[in-house]
Amino acid sequence: MKKKKIILSVLAIIMLAAVIAWFNAGKKQKQTISFNTAKVEKGDISSSVTATGTVEPVTEVEVGTQVSGIIDKIYVDYNSIVKQGQLIAEMDKVTLESELASAQAAYDGNKAEYEYQEKNYKRNEILHKKKMISDTEYETSLYNYQKAKSNFDSSKATLAKARRNLSYATITSPIDGIVIDRAVEEGQTVAAGFETPTLFTIAADLTQMQVVADVDEADIGGVKEGQRVSFTVDAYPQDTFEGYVTQIRLGSTGSSSSAASASTTESVITYEVVISAHNPDLKLKPRLTANITIYTLDKRDVLSVPARALRFTPEPPLISDEAIVKDCNSEHKLWTKSGDTFTAHPVEIGISNGVRTEITSGMNEGDEIVSEAVLSAGDMPVSGADAERSPFMPGPPDRNKKK
Repeated sequence: MKKKKIILSVLAIIMLAAVIAWFNAGKKQKQTISFNTAKVEKGDISSSVTATGTVEPVTEVEVGTQVSGIIDKIYVDYNSIVKQGQLIAEMDKVTLESELASAQAAYDGNKAEYEYQEKNYKRNEILHKKKMISDTEYETSLYNYQKAKSNFDSSKATLAKARRNLSYATITSPIDGIVIDRAVEEGQTVAAGFETPTLFTIAADLTQMQVVADVDEADIGGVKEGQRVSFTVDAYPQDTFEGYVTQIRLGSTGSSSSAASASTTESVITYEVVISAHNPDLKLKPRLTANITIYTLDKRDVLSVPARALRFTPEPPLISDEAIVKDCNSEHKLWTKSGDTFTAHPVEIGISNGVRTEITSGMNEGDEIVSEAVLSAGDMPVSGADAERSPFMPGPPDRNKKK
């Protein structure tokens, strides 16, 4: 029985010591509030959105043919440099030349008939006015003249078409550029029906490229022409390419690389944003996939402070009753601290990305300001009476203690 009392006494002493230690720890934690400071510094402030896109030539022309036939000769290959008007392919001309000869013969015959009927009609017209021929003879000559003229005009149009078709058999480059695709071989038959078949794809100057990016509808509101862009491609993971937004396409739906500029895929709407890209080293090749960053906010070498500093306010319980607070009537202010004196400085602000905020006036580079208050024991930053605290972070031991 005596041994049991000794054990209970020891336990009671241990519990009492634990309660005292817990109380003192809570009291100590409550009294160790310190203030972090930061300097007004020059730097860059940016905010961005990301997207993916495809590298494309600025000017890209598909060369086709408007007549059907056999490809007789091809004079260029992939990566061939071509000039505007340069011969790049020829089609077999035997059939087209035969059609032209037939149209020429019909034209010559109709022309001769027309000239004869014209002379006959004019002669009969004079005789008819002098009452030397009957009305029937005059009307017959007029009918023959008009019919010959109609046949002659028709044959003239047929001849022009035959000549044009023959010229189509000679295929030339419409622009200066480089052949990036060749879709035919010599001896291949092409049929020009409702759609012109593509024989070659020629891109203009590849030192100037563009990236067509698909930007999500949630981000498109912040994208504007002229904004700076950086992007990478998987082919050169160590290189970062620069460009700027040149166009925001506002169309509704359509194909990815034509005039359409917004498409719906699995209920996600994206808009096409065109980005210029200089390509002096020709590293950017058509159809590469680009990972893009568009800087919707972008200022360089401007004065800035941590954004949280503009939310700091020296007020109880962060400061003691002996502290001196020199406030000012301003919407935006920063605080400096000298001993127990807090002084407010009115400032004007510019852009902010949520981490740094631009200061346009009111402070100088190098000025030291109070950025936040912290609880030393737990390194918990606070900014005022309504300090931000995680709902899952336990409070100090005396949090609910009655005063």
